[in-house]
Amino acid sequence: MAQYSAVLDGVFIALADPTRRAVVRRLGRGPASVGDLASEAPMTLPSFMKHVRMLESNGLIRTAKSGRVRTCELNRERFALVEDWLAEQRRIWTDRTDRLERFVTTTEENP
Repeated sequence: MAQYSAVLDGVFIALADPTRRAVVRRLGRGPASVGDLASEAPMTLPSFMKHVRMLESNGLIRTAKSGRVRTCELNRERFALVEDWLAEQRRIWTDRTDRLERFVTTTEENP
């Protein structure tokens, strides 16, 4: 459980930055070279590469080098962790609001 939590923490930390979210959003349309991705970011290539490394080290993207071109693509399986966590949170909060609704309606019916 602790390992799952640490992985999930890393994913959320990686997604906390707007530049990295923009990269994920762009890669959602398909693979792209680092150069193409960096051209959309208002920073130097070395700074942008830190963002790429953060996404890659947390398993959100994969990179492959062919000659001088490094291509990035989403690792869609990693996003399943986020989806599972969100589904669990949704279930918890739905259960809580349902209990609250039952409490309020029962209290109103029995003054």
